[in-house]
Amino acid sequence: MTSIPDTIQTWQMIQPYRKNKETGEVIPGRLEKKEIPVPELGNEDVLIEIAGCGICHTDLGYFYDGVPTVSKPPLALGHEISGTVVAGMDAWIGKEVLIPAVMPCRRCDLCKTGRGNRCLNQKMPGNSIGIYGGFSSHIPVPAIDLCEIRDRGEFSLSHLAVVADAATTPFQAARRANLEIGDHVVVIGVGGVGQYMVQVAKALGAGTVIAVDISGPRLEKMLAHGADAVIDATGKGTNEVAAEIKAVRKEKGLPGYGWKIFEVTGTRSGQETALSLLSFTGKLLVVGFGMHKVEYSISRLMAFDAEIIGTWGCLPEYYPKVLEMVLSNKIALEPFVQTRPMSTIREAFEEAHSQSPDQRIVLEPDF
Repeated sequence: MTSIPDTIQTWQMIQPYRKNKETGEVIPGRLEKKEIPVPELGNEDVLIEIAGCGICHTDLGYFYDGVPTVSKPPLALGHEISGTVVAGMDAWIGKEVLIPAVMPCRRCDLCKTGRGNRCLNQKMPGNSIGIYGGFSSHIPVPAIDLCEIRDRGEFSLSHLAVVADAATTPFQAARRANLEIGDHVVVIGVGGVGQYMVQVAKALGAGTVIAVDISGPRLEKMLAHGADAVIDATGKGTNEVAAEIKAVRKEKGLPGYGWKIFEVTGTRSGQETALSLLSFTGKLLVVGFGMHKVEYSISRLMAFDAEIIGTWGCLPEYYPKVLEMVLSNKIALEPFVQTRPMSTIREAFEEAHSQSPDQRIVLEPDF
């Protein structure tokens, strides 16, 4: 039986990396282990003992790249969370759950019109619920949007943390793209989120999925997990990548129109490649985030009758469907996840920032 703590043990971002405006010197960020209070829970809140929290590119953006958080530091980062309810609403106590990475208010016009994933009053662990985030022993959250894990079989509870963002974000992107059975898809970037984008697209019935990346081993793995063809973009310009994709289309007898392109890298080169591929009646879904700017002639959208669509997070109501896809092995999880003790957070952040890992890093509390 889990116990209710007196305090929450947490790794807080005391300050992110920043640049001295006068000297240009980069001042390193600070992550420190802290003890913070357990807040008084509201009637609709629960306290969750965290089993695992994945390191997301968004966390790295907050810490290294100047992406601002809604709640100002110090705060614990981390929004890709699985765990067990230990206090709060009686009906939830003892249940294993996923915490949605974004939790809508359920009252605003955006929520009422089906766009609650981008609710402006949403709560997001490690960003907009005060000091509380997933790189901790426990976290208080509203219960309304929790996704119960009823029968996980042989799956580790901590491993399932990646469903809370890395697997659900692609599902939301597929919905935004109106992905239909038989659609042809290009996924640019098969890292922490892209590897699930490929699998989600194929599981939802995509006819052809082409994966593009700069890692040969990642691409080889994707051939066994949903990709019909792969393009290694290492050292290649956008025109070269486009030519290789055209060759795949020609070989397979596929049309040059109507493709759905998912840009998941958040890099300038990835986005430029995606824009170069957008053609007649196509859709480009921007899934990855970066702070740079790219140039594009938007009149091409008119000429092509094409669309560029942003997509953010995932509606909590889609979580049970994605979880079922994982538990039934329609989406492979185990080849794409690894665990580390949470006490190694500094090293894990540095590693993930220097090069996106082939397996999502999930930190398990070891306070």
